[in-house]
Amino acid sequence: MANINCFLIPVRHRKKPMNNIIKYLCRHQSLLLGGTLAAIFFHSLALPVNSAPQPEVLEDNPKAIVDEMWQIVNNEFVNRDFNRVDWQAKRRELLSQDYESPKQAYKAIREALEDLGDPYTRFLPPNEFSVLTSQTTGELSGIGVRLAIDKRTSEIYVIEAVKNSPAMKAGLKRGDRLIRINGKPTALMSLEQAQEAITGDLGTEVSLQLSRREKGVFQVTLEREQIEIPAVTYHLEEKEGHRIGYIKLDEFSSHATEQMKLAIEDLGKQQVSGYVLDLRGNPGGLLFASVDIARLWMKKGEIVSTIDRKGGDRHFSANGTSLTDLPLVVLVNEWSASASEILAGALKENGRATVVGTTTYGKGTVQSVHNLSDGSGLAVTIARYYPPSGTDINHKGISPNVYLELTMEQQARLKNDPALMGTDADPQYNRAISILKGRSQPISSPSTPKPVGLRWEELQQTVKDPDPRWQRMQETVN
Repeated sequence: MANINCFLIPVRHRKKPMNNIIKYLCRHQSLLLGGTLAAIFFHSLALPVNSAPQPEVLEDNPKAIVDEMWQIVNNEFVNRDFNRVDWQAKRRELLSQDYESPKQAYKAIREALEDLGDPYTRFLPPNEFSVLTSQTTGELSGIGVRLAIDKRTSEIYVIEAVKNSPAMKAGLKRGDRLIRINGKPTALMSLEQAQEAITGDLGTEVSLQLSRREKGVFQVTLEREQIEIPAVTYHLEEKEGHRIGYIKLDEFSSHATEQMKLAIEDLGKQQVSGYVLDLRGNPGGLLFASVDIARLWMKKGEIVSTIDRKGGDRHFSANGTSLTDLPLVVLVNEWSASASEILAGALKENGRATVVGTTTYGKGTVQSVHNLSDGSGLAVTIARYYPPSGTDINHKGISPNVYLELTMEQQARLKNDPALMGTDADPQYNRAISILKGRSQPISSPSTPKPVGLRWEELQQTVKDPDPRWQRMQETVN
């Protein structure tokens, strides 16, 4: 396999090339960012940008995967304590063994990586690597439906059909109850199991049985397509004549920048006087997505610098393409990590935003992800990054301008009902609103306000159901 500097989707998962993602990643080369230890697979850690280097052992057996791993680490891993002599000895030890199955090889790889002492350099078997790919590309193969589960009755409902998706074309609506997936009753499924049942290879079909109040039970068969996962949601808040745009960024996927741009522009047309950017719980994603999103907010100033294993120092700065100079407050917490810390740090240190919340996670390293020849993946720490001040935030995090910690009760309430984030029930959001109100004058409302993205608060009005089950929903996208 030849090395490449852009991400290519494995052909077995695609009918046609994803030109927008390929062009984006080829343009930006291979610097990537990771997420946190809090989520499975470190959630959106990075994106595969290189095929595995040509190993010296080319046998079609599990030992080849072991050597592919060794070669990548040997060529890219950045750590002050990395002993190349010991790593050479590790290769001899690994290749002296016989592996009867991929499972044995995977176990040996994990044990070898543990010796490096870096939690972000890790191996992903094919199924986990596929999940990571979907997260970082911001796309998956499915029908484009957002589901929610009633935590009391375990009933699964549709709360959104993604625009132009198979689900929308088939007429699925918010409030439709999902009864069966490919003949299997959803009453026996968790939300994650329902998601897994609906997703699948491009071009394959999935059969759904649903129930709608005015229609009764009905059946649809949909063909799976490539679906763009929303990374950004937003809404307009109007209080005492102040119009505030609230934007929630869930992760830094390859589509996050374009979605953020649309949100800023749409809210700007509605004559907002300031913005709240919510990065709480955002575990990171692509390095270049964090840089590009910072440029949407910053007219000038340095954003981040990275240093690789050879001491190469690369700086990224604003380029005069900002969309707004209105007041901005950024919300962070202890699970805001990686790319979130780059963005929050750049906005804070350049005086562009007031940061509210608690100290961030503290992850100051960059990973590159490689797809190995058997469909598995390897994430390797290749660089360290620093905010404009040059401060090492690894294991330290970004300190907010306004420290506001939630009580245990408040944290539990927001966790159990994420729809309350960005509302009056959210103390950190309320502080952000107070800060923005103090920096702007009340403005008159536009004559024709434009609609914004789907909000949980709209669900009851849309479904017109007095049942309080909508207050108990958990959601997912398929």
